[in-house]
Amino acid sequence: MSLTEIGTLVSAKLSAPLSPSDIVAYLAGALGVALVGASAVVRTMVPLRWLAVGSNVCFLVFGALHPSLATLAVAAVLLPINLYRVREITRLTRQVSAAEAAGDLSGVWLRPYMKPRRLRAGQTLFHRGDPADLLFLLAEGRLELVEIGREIPPGRIFGEIALFSPDHRRTHTARCVSACTVLTIDEATVKQLYFQNPAFGFHLIGLVAARLSEDVGRAESRLAQRVDPPVHASH
Repeated sequence: MSLTEIGTLVSAKLSAPLSPSDIVAYLAGALGVALVGASAVVRTMVPLRWLAVGSNVCFLVFGALHPSLATLAVAAVLLPINLYRVREITRLTRQVSAAEAAGDLSGVWLRPYMKPRRLRAGQTLFHRGDPADLLFLLAEGRLELVEIGREIPPGRIFGEIALFSPDHRRTHTARCVSACTVLTIDEATVKQLYFQNPAFGFHLIGLVAARLSEDVGRAESRLAQRVDPPVHASH
């Protein structure tokens, strides 16, 4: 078919009166294209998936009324996938919100990626100055940081400061007061979660900042005790 013949067919199609179904089909197709364009500038996942769902519905309408079997088939395949992803993201968002309220994002983000490790009472998990390539979460038992005499409560993340320090060295010795179950996750996975999940990233930043603030407070307290020793009454 020559270009002239193609042009003639297109002109005839455009000049022919449109039926109501054609008008609906073209409007749906135009809206679907607009939603796809809008999804290109959206940065967060939930709006992106909803825009994808909307465009799939529009192309379903277009494919059914135009009709276009290929468009209809592609939209029919993508629609349930995008609806499933919306459901997944919504459920995860609710879990994160619940975890934020409980102050425990670690249970949402880290536990599926962590491996359990069981330790005996008196066993040392790591020493001060050891290389750091793991993040820990105490699942059961009692564990203390020897240098400061502080116990870590079950459910608490620890060992995070060394992962972000320049020398990657442990700042304290961790020893089991009783039999413990410790969950571990490697540094590479932690960093992937940090970049992929902004909520976890903010939680981890807050955790590191809180621990550093506690360390500064202890250092200032020790310095104050050295500068101003307690006065004892003379006898």
